[in-house]
Amino acid sequence: MTQDLIRLTATEAVAKLRAREITPLDLIDAAAARIAAVEPAVNALPTLCLERARDHAKALMRGERREAEHEPGWLAGLPVAIKDLSDVAGVRTTYGSPIFANHVPATSSPIVRRIERRGGIVIAKSNTPEFGAGGSTFNEVFGRTRNPWNTSLTCGGSTGGGAVALATGEVWLAHGSDHGGSLRRPASYNSVVGMRPSPGRVTRGTEEDLWSTLSVQGPMARNVPDLALFLDTMAGWDLHDPLTYDAPARCYADAVAAAEAERPARIAFTTDFGGTMAMDRETAAICAREVRRFESLGCVVEEAHPEVGALMEAFLVLRSQHFVVDREALLASHRDKVKPDIIWQTERGLAETPSRLAWAEHERTRFFRSLRDIFERCDVLVTPCSSTPAFDVMLRAPERIAGKVLENYMGGSLINAFATLAGCPAVAVPCGFDQHGRPVGLQVVAPPRQDARALQVAALFERMSGLDRMLPIDPRPGVVPPYE
Repeated sequence: MTQDLIRLTATEAVAKLRAREITPLDLIDAAAARIAAVEPAVNALPTLCLERARDHAKALMRGERREAEHEPGWLAGLPVAIKDLSDVAGVRTTYGSPIFANHVPATSSPIVRRIERRGGIVIAKSNTPEFGAGGSTFNEVFGRTRNPWNTSLTCGGSTGGGAVALATGEVWLAHGSDHGGSLRRPASYNSVVGMRPSPGRVTRGTEEDLWSTLSVQGPMARNVPDLALFLDTMAGWDLHDPLTYDAPARCYADAVAAAEAERPARIAFTTDFGGTMAMDRETAAICAREVRRFESLGCVVEEAHPEVGALMEAFLVLRSQHFVVDREALLASHRDKVKPDIIWQTERGLAETPSRLAWAEHERTRFFRSLRDIFERCDVLVTPCSSTPAFDVMLRAPERIAGKVLENYMGGSLINAFATLAGCPAVAVPCGFDQHGRPVGLQVVAPPRQDARALQVAALFERMSGLDRMLPIDPRPGVVPPYE
C-alpha cells in the first residue's frame, strides 16, 4: 500500500482524503516508510516531526481544525515539507546555520500557520543552504543534499531539499522560497515543478525586509495541477505582510483546469537573451526544440527578448541591500560562523552608495519596460530554467558555463533573476534530459500578478510532454559529467 500511496498526486491524495478512502495517518505512515528508505541516499529531509504530524492528523480525523475545509486549497490532512527557513512551532528550525543549530521556535511562521489551517500536515523540514543563500543545498548543520537522478550531482538551491523530497516520493507537496531562482532551479534540476509567485501573492510574515519584492515564498510539487492546489493553499491577504493582497476570485486549480480552453495566442521565447547570458549549449538546444510543442496547439512562438543591459550588476546591488537588512547584525556578533558568500554579499551592500542604489533602480525600471513591450504582444516569455544542468554536488556553484568562468556564486543566476527584478510570476516545468541524463526545464514567465497565466501555460506544456508521469523515482548513483 505504501508504494501506491506515494505514487498518488497531491490532487488525487486530497480527493481520497475528502472521500475518506484513506486517512491522514495512512499518508503519514507511507511517507515515513519512504523517507526511511531513501534518505540515506539523498539527505533531503533532515528533521522529522512525525509524532506532531500524527497528533495533527488525529485532530482532523476527530473533526477538529477544519474551519477552512470549504476554502480553496484545502489539503484535508495531506503531509507536506516546510523549508528549514520557516519556523514550525516545537520543531527544530536551523535556517541551515550552525548559529541556530539547536533552535526550536515556540510559534510557527505565518505561512506555516496558513498551510496548517488549510489542512496541510507538516511532517518534515527540508534542507537548505545557510540562510537560503546558495545554488547548491549544503550547510554545516546537516551536510549535502544529493540529486536523486544522479547522487553525484547537486539538487540545486536553495529549496533543494524540497525538490528532492518530491522527486523521490517522500512528500506530495513542498514549501519553499525564491530570491534569485530558489524555487525554480531546484525544480529544473530534479524534474519537478516550482513556482515563484508574484510579490504579495504569498505571505512572508516574519521576514525583516518586508518592503522588498525580491524574496517570496511559494509552492513546489510533482505536477502543475498540484502546484496550483498548493498556491491556493498559500494565497491571500495576511496582516503580517503589508504587500499581500486578496486571493483571486477564481482559484488557481480552476484556472489550470481551464488551460486548454484559454490557451495563449502568442509565446515569446529566448535561450540566452541574444547572447548576453552564458548558457549551456545542450540546454539551449533542448529548450529551443521543446518550446515548439506549443505550435501544435495553434500558438505562435516567436523569438524575442528584453534588452538585458547591466541587469546582473543591478541585481547584485539591490540583492546586497537585502543582505544588509538581514545579516549585518549577525556579522557583527557571529562573523566566524557565517559562510563567506554571505559575508561577501553583505559587505558589498554596506559599501554601496546612494547613487549606486538609484542607478540599480533605474536599470531595473528600464528592463521592466523592455519586458513590458514584449508582454504587450505575447502572453508569456519562455526561457530555459537554468543556465547549466546540475553540477558536482561537492561544488558550491558551477565553475563555468559554456566555457565562461563565473566570477561569483551568483554568476549563472540571471536567467531566473530577471523575473525577480521585474516582479513577474515564473513557473519551472520539466522539458527533458541532456545526454548525461540530467533533467532540463523550461521557465514560463508571465506579466506581474498574472500567476494563473503562468500556471496555465506550464500545464499545457506538461500535458504534451508527460514528464510528470516519471515520478517518483528511486535515487540513482552516477558520475559527474565533464564540463563543456
